[in-house]
Amino acid sequence: MAATAASPVLQTGPKISVAMGDGVPTPKPAATIELTLFAPTIEHAAVIGDFTAWKDVAMTLGSDGYHRLSLPVADGDHRYKFRIQSKSWFQPGQWVNITDPRATRVEPRTNNGILRVKGGRIIVDEYQWRHDAAPLPPDNKLVIYELHVADFSGGAAEPLARGKFKDVIEKLPYLKDLGVNALELMPIKEYPGDYSWGYNPQHLFAPEHLYGPSEDLKRLIDSAHEQGMRVIFDGIYNHAHQDCPLAQIDHDYWFHHDPKDPRFSWGPQYNYELWDEKLQVHPARKFITENIAYWIREFHIDGIRYDAAKQIDNFDALRLFRETARKAAGAKPFINIAEYLPEDPALVTGENPPMDAVWHDQFFWRIADGILANKPVDFPAIKQVIDPSQRGFTDCRQAVNYVSNHDHRRLMPRLAEYGMFDGAAFGRANLASTLLLTAVGIPMIWMGGEFGECKPKSNGPSKIDWKLLDNEPNRNLHNHYRRMIQLRTQNEALQQNFIQFFFEDPARNVLAFVRWTEHGKRVVVIANLRDLPQNDLHIPNMPCAGRWHDWIADRAVDVPDDGLRIDLSGLEAKVLVWD
Repeated sequence: MAATAASPVLQTGPKISVAMGDGVPTPKPAATIELTLFAPTIEHAAVIGDFTAWKDVAMTLGSDGYHRLSLPVADGDHRYKFRIQSKSWFQPGQWVNITDPRATRVEPRTNNGILRVKGGRIIVDEYQWRHDAAPLPPDNKLVIYELHVADFSGGAAEPLARGKFKDVIEKLPYLKDLGVNALELMPIKEYPGDYSWGYNPQHLFAPEHLYGPSEDLKRLIDSAHEQGMRVIFDGIYNHAHQDCPLAQIDHDYWFHHDPKDPRFSWGPQYNYELWDEKLQVHPARKFITENIAYWIREFHIDGIRYDAAKQIDNFDALRLFRETARKAAGAKPFINIAEYLPEDPALVTGENPPMDAVWHDQFFWRIADGILANKPVDFPAIKQVIDPSQRGFTDCRQAVNYVSNHDHRRLMPRLAEYGMFDGAAFGRANLASTLLLTAVGIPMIWMGGEFGECKPKSNGPSKIDWKLLDNEPNRNLHNHYRRMIQLRTQNEALQQNFIQFFFEDPARNVLAFVRWTEHGKRVVVIANLRDLPQNDLHIPNMPCAGRWHDWIADRAVDVPDDGLRIDLSGLEAKVLVWD
């Protein structure tokens, strides 16, 4: 950013009414628009842009903390910045050019905001929504698929580089066939550099330009809605990139001067406690709630996952975020999910909880890092993660379960570290998916996990290897996921709170539970939690005698009055359905 010690000479008003496309003035009709900048601690601010011939035009500071400027701007795309005298402790008094904190497009390299004017109004784009009326699943029926836009498409089986919003659209038929009904996009807001997971957001109102324009993101969301899929955004509201505009204006007005917990510091941390007595506002809460409402209203998203909510450490702020999101979403289904580790049921229970759901990290540790690694079976702990009510949760929509996500290593590399490969690894992956999709809670799949993607965790480019689906074991795992997702989304017994553990044999490491509805539907899961076969296992207290359906083997199973006798391979789970 350019900076000088001397104050610039600020023009008092616009001198032109033309667009400056490539540096050659071209007369065009212009309408008056208003630019605003909320920066109450800054005394002087100006606008510079192609519509001012890149000369400073002074803004006026109002009593509400907004700097304003009205000026004629022709229709089209225009580059601009604000020029302010910084109050940040690392550059006090310096005049700096900053990107509009609310810029909806940002030009790479220059960090100029891009202002789009159409018909005398500032617009984001001209996308026309087509599928707003499409029915979408409620929270208790969700199966979430977490993906990174840059790495989800492309890879060994696809010759094109891909990695854009439009390429995810091309994969929607695959996801539809898999059966998932919610996409959770890792952060897609503008970040610096050419590759990132997005947890270093610099411009919170602008989609990442490397993924494509805002029209393509809207088309992705609209196309997902057409397929009956909800779209959840990963919201980074604990911290920002160090070069974000707010930090350049007045760091300590929006952020803590020092991180609250240096062990978990990834950039300036929003200060949700700071109160502006004069304006009667929490500045950080104001900015973030405006951002939440913007993405919901402009992009029609269906949920937000709040990264590092534990580090936000403010239930009042989180509650305000939830209320803001629900108000902006209106009648459509919307879910607010917190990454709050270790998970705390207080975040989602009670009369007016701060959040709707939390990432259930203990599910991962007890299942993916527990029984699958042949560690001693802790029956009480495993029962607690399959039935989160034993941990203080009160509804099946409150816990998001997973056996892998972007923060954890994928299951296959983890099993390889334990010396488990080929059939042994795929058998454990089958068991993991069965428990994931039948436990109480909302199941979530990390991209590629459904067919055994085996790349190690990496913060660098790591495309999904779609060629793995050419291998029979990977294809069989994919089919197993597909079959279990079908059961999860279609059988009401797996969408309710009802669960009972009706059989437990610690000597044989076998556990059985039943999920049911008040209308008589039942799903029974009988799981062998050790890598040893169990032959002629007698389960005397099945929920009812009669003809059941073995869901995985797709065959009938008759259960006599004295109970079920069954053979289980090592680390195998049977799923029996009673309709």
